[in-house]
Amino acid sequence: MENKKINWGIIGCGDVTEVKSGPAFQKVKNSCLIGVMRRQEAKVIDFAKRHGVAYWTTNATELIENKEVNAVYVATPPSSHLKYALQAIKAGKHVYLEKPMVLNTHEAEVF
Repeated sequence: MENKKINWGIIGCGDVTEVKSGPAFQKVKNSCLIGVMRRQEAKVIDFAKRHGVAYWTTNATELIENKEVNAVYVATPPSSHLKYALQAIKAGKHVYLEKPMVLNTHEAEVF
């Protein structure tokens, strides 16, 4: 079986991704962190430089629609997980969420 490369994009590159997932995505075989998103431009540029990530943006939609990204790690507060997860799924991306996708049973029943 041919191994496919996972090209990760992170939405919300903050404290959790700083020491946990961000570096790990670069160390796992057939895995590469290729894009990061954060609303604050100076912070996303700093993260990208320190972790050797060439592509950065302050717009989640741009990261999700990046054709090179085939998996998205949503590392934002839980209130935005559903929005970004559904957007990434609709774009044909694999999605990684550490926390619940929805905030309550109503959201879970709707989706």
